[in-house]
Amino acid sequence: MNAQGNTTISFQRLQRPAIWLGLVGLLFALVGFWLDQPQFWQSYLLAYTFWVEVGLGCLGLVMLHHLVGGRWSALIRRLMETGAMMLPLMALLFVPLILGLNTLYPWTDGAHVAQSELLQQKTAWLNVPFFLGRSAFYFVVWLLLAWLLNRWSLAQDRTGDAKFAKWLRRLSAIGMILYMLTATFAGYDWLMSLEPEWFSSIYGLSFIAGQALAGLSLAIIGLSLLAKEMGTTEEWVKSFNDLGNFLLGFVMIWAYFSYSQFLIIWSADIPEEAIWYYHRMQGGWQTVGLVLIGAHFVLPFVLLLSRKIKRNVSWLMALAVFVFLVRVLDLFWLIVPAFYPAGVHVHWLDLALLLAMGGGWMLVYIWQWQGKAALPRHDPHLGDSNERHAEFATTEHIVEPSA
Repeated sequence: MNAQGNTTISFQRLQRPAIWLGLVGLLFALVGFWLDQPQFWQSYLLAYTFWVEVGLGCLGLVMLHHLVGGRWSALIRRLMETGAMMLPLMALLFVPLILGLNTLYPWTDGAHVAQSELLQQKTAWLNVPFFLGRSAFYFVVWLLLAWLLNRWSLAQDRTGDAKFAKWLRRLSAIGMILYMLTATFAGYDWLMSLEPEWFSSIYGLSFIAGQALAGLSLAIIGLSLLAKEMGTTEEWVKSFNDLGNFLLGFVMIWAYFSYSQFLIIWSADIPEEAIWYYHRMQGGWQTVGLVLIGAHFVLPFVLLLSRKIKRNVSWLMALAVFVFLVRVLDLFWLIVPAFYPAGVHVHWLDLALLLAMGGGWMLVYIWQWQGKAALPRHDPHLGDSNERHAEFATTEHIVEPSA
């Protein structure tokens, strides 16, 4: 059995850069914690939200695959399953965030709550014990779903038993409902409550759309690296075209939710609701918002209309990398104005913690990838029509953990 299959060379060569980026980021993060703890927790929340949404996006997409299926999603299924298994790491990284609750969330300050009649009406929901209990419940649901999806997927690889496809589909039907509910409320708890007087019922759906974009972008990047190692067939080109269409769809969904939220709040013109946008339309934040519209919607929308770009592995990968990075800008615009409404505030700790957490994330992802076939070997959506698929999923291309 080949211990280092060619299909994982691209992933393996990312290991050393991930280590160095993670170590450098961690070093600067520790210095930042010593110098400015409030800023450290704000930057930690930004980095944490970005990386947890990647894992959640992978979890949602792999369940979507089992529900609706298709060759395009079968090709990235193993990449998404591995991404979903990053959620145990994110559960562990949530623990330090508990120490920063009093710095991040105004509703933890009794004096602040006493001055706001609106917050006093929300204390049954916005209190530390219930907040932590809900967060623990979210992670229990996500970790259980990720574990079962991976366990049954690998069992299907080993046995080829058709019952696992049914089990995965049934689990995904229930899991998708649980995922939508828990991810929505996680968005309310972790991000929206940074400005607790404000509320939007669309906020959770926008948060989920961002997760889908982050997870799908990661899957396209991973599949592109694998395709460059083994070459592409016409079937793979068609699948990349489908992935491009799917990415276009989620770009439009994100834009629809974002615009709908803005339009409803702007039309209602209620001060308690409009204040959230007021903070993001002054002091340079309006420029960030305009850049976000162009980078997160207009540019990818126009480019993804091109069939030529969607069927070119390198171009689609470059666009996926761009969308993946723009997700940081979106979260920056959502989070940072809660602390600095008067003007744009960029701190070096933002980058340091993104790198520190990202380096660890990538290392664990590569570790999770090892020992698995790069493609599921008995996925009914792959079939036997593409010989390259069959060859790619054989035991000769399974990667075992290196010594």
